[in-house]
Amino acid sequence: MASGVKPRVKVPKKAAAGDAITIKTLISHKMESGQRKGKDGNVIPRSIINRFTCDFNGQNVIDVTLEPAISTNPYVEFEATVPEAGEFKFTWYDDDGDVYETAKKIAIG
Repeated sequence: MASGVKPRVKVPKKAAAGDAITIKTLISHKMESGQRKGKDGNVIPRSIINRFTCDFNGQNVIDVTLEPAISTNPYVEFEATVPEAGEFKFTWYDDDGDVYETAKKIAIG
């Protein structure tokens, strides 16, 4: 994982089977668009989180393509239905080939 890049995720600890829950994610990332120039006058290379996915027990829940206009430290909030106890796996991909992952478990109760 690249230095300073930290994913944070909020998932309820439990839900009733079939409930829709709100999931909030934030990843610390500079999100350089590739359109600015540095102090030396050269274009700063693009370096953004370009894709975000979330899977639940191996099934895709959301797959988002992010573009250079996304702000620094991208925040994604979405709803997901919880059919059973299990684990959400969150993955962010950036232009540099780095992949950032985290997971959160949810119980049925």
